Amino acid sequence: MVTVGKFNQLQVLKQVDFGVYLDGDELDNILLPKRYVPDGCEVGDWVSVFLYFDSDDLLIATTEIPKVEVGNCEMLTVVDINHAGAFMDWGLPKDLLVPYNEQQKPMEVGYSYVVHVYHDEQSDRIAASTKLSHHLDEHPVWLKPQQSVSLQIAGRTELGYKAVIDNKYLGLLFRVDAYRPLKIGERLPGFIKSIRPDGKVDLLISQATLQGDHDLSQQIVQYLVQQGGSSALTDKSDPQEIYRTFKVSKKKYKQALGNLYKAKKILISRGQIQIIE
Repeated sequence: MVTVGKFNQLQVLKQVDFGVYLDGDELDNILLPKRYVPDGCEVGDWVSVFLYFDSDDLLIATTEIPKVEVGNCEMLTVVDINHAGAFMDWGLPKDLLVPYNEQQKPMEVGYSYVVHVYHDEQSDRIAASTKLSHHLDEHPVWLKPQQSVSLQIAGRTELGYKAVIDNKYLGLLFRVDAYRPLKIGERLPGFIKSIRPDGKVDLLISQATLQGDHDLSQQIVQYLVQQGGSSALTDKSDPQEIYRTFKVSKKKYKQALGNLYKAKKILISRGQIQIIE
């Protein structure tokens, strides 16, 4: 099936002075302009091309590589604004339109935004949207706790960061689970922390990832054994010292100590923690 807004393997049907025509199947013949035709290309050859609409709204092929394909998200920069909406540079001669009704807030020239790119089949055009929740699922049924995913930071909230999951879903990364400031548009590996009762997704990116405090608790016990059963690294210790030893925030460390104390695995006294044999 030939797909607009993506790369397709298409066969050359005929050569003309201004390029070659490709077999677009149900989309009819599609022109690949001469400047994009690979050297030595002949009738019957197969070529990998990206399909989009040119400035005359005609479907056309190119061998240029856009910054994003239909169905994916990417951080792009606004280069122009007119009566139709904002236009973003996506690496092709015709800029990518973000209609006004697809803008979460008014966009500005020179600013960059994470957008979802889609093929609007009603108007038969490729467009983008900053209203990610209109295009991405916030209640995915396929994701499970501890699952490994790819993330892209899409925006900041009062609680932390909104993130795109595998280009398909939306989730929340709490600030306390980020461990460092994250940049909008940044891509990084992550994990599903939990699925809330309302179906929304919470995320993790750090080393307390899959097993969370359970792993950290085991590390603390092992550390105490290595230290002869006790340590002066308590919940009152300097956060940098805690981070140097366990690579976690002071808040996470305190939570793990609390869990160990409740499980009667350690004693906590002023200036010291001690393992219970």
